[in-house]
Amino acid sequence: MALKATIFKANISICDMDRNYYDTLNLTIARHPSETDQRMMVRILAFIIHAHEQLQFTKGLSSDEEPEIWQIDYSEQIQLWIELGQIDEKRIKKGCNRSEKVAIYTYGSSVENWWNKIKSKASSYKNLDVYQVSENTTDQLCDLVSRTMELQCTIDTGQIWLSNQSDSVHIEMNTLQQFD
Repeated sequence: MALKATIFKANISICDMDRNYYDTLNLTIARHPSETDQRMMVRILAFIIHAHEQLQFTKGLSSDEEPEIWQIDYSEQIQLWIELGQIDEKRIKKGCNRSEKVAIYTYGSSVENWWNKIKSKASSYKNLDVYQVSENTTDQLCDLVSRTMELQCTIDTGQIWLSNQSDSVHIEMNTLQQFD
């Protein structure tokens, strides 16, 4: 018998002063049986950073044709393609060719090795941003996990804070590549 996804609910208040975006999101997150808390929280973090009325989770790990998160406009054009982890060049190329902008949020202990292998090819894509979420941050994000989460996020001058009733995490990210 196949394992089913675990459902998480997140009520997230966002105060993004950098984009003048203020909203409360009520998200339902289906965590694939193979997905870790760490990966799920990086996925939620990416969603928060790019929050928009047309942003949505996709089938994620269950589909090779879709990214983890995307933003599609009313004419069915992909505005934003968001991937997680250390994806291969073929997947990067697919996202960059199909979308106006691609963002990759990578994490874990082997990011440097992955980035050194892919950096020269990735630099040819002018619509690709790559961010590394620190291991310390992903470890702390796991402390915020519960089946029902009440989270607050503040973004101001590039600084990101995510908290619940008892814990607060300062998000440490390194920009590996960014094109504006």
